[in-house]
Amino acid sequence: MKQQAVAKVYAKSLLELGDEKKVQIADELTKLTEVINKSNELENVMFLELFTLEEKKVVFTEVATKLGLSAITTETIKFLIDEKRIGILPMIIKEVIVLDDERKGFMKGTIEGTDVQVDPAFKAKIEAFLKNKFGKEPNLEYVQNPNLSAGYKVTVEDLQLDASLDNQLEQFKQSILGE
Repeated sequence: MKQQAVAKVYAKSLLELGDEKKVQIADELTKLTEVINKSNELENVMFLELFTLEEKKVVFTEVATKLGLSAITTETIKFLIDEKRIGILPMIIKEVIVLDDERKGFMKGTIEGTDVQVDPAFKAKIEAFLKNKFGKEPNLEYVQNPNLSAGYKVTVEDLQLDASLDNQLEQFKQSILGE
């Protein structure tokens, strides 16, 4: 929990610095995340203790140069490496993206279900409900979840709407056991 709070502070600071210098921090960090996710070797260098701080910084600097990352992003990540806090970088990136989406009036979430694709009518109904409730435009991604028996589970920020058969059976079980 402490690391999450620290990640939020870094994220807010990065976004503020980016605003001052007219740098799209969220876009840069998204680009960096894509590169790290595509390369196990880069991920290992960045996050495993096997490599020295200098080795990590040299590799990261080369990646940052190739990606054209701003000085703000590059120096922040080098600072995280020096302070041995590079492990919280994924949390910082997540927080930056969430905060950036909030500023743009969007909210991201997922719909989980058993089908290959989500029912378009259901998705439209959920999006309308979320937009009405929060006043933000929802951006929902569908994920097939074979662990669900039937129904859907919707997660948006801290809100979870669980209309799955598994949840309904669990609630029924609790109501019987509670009597």
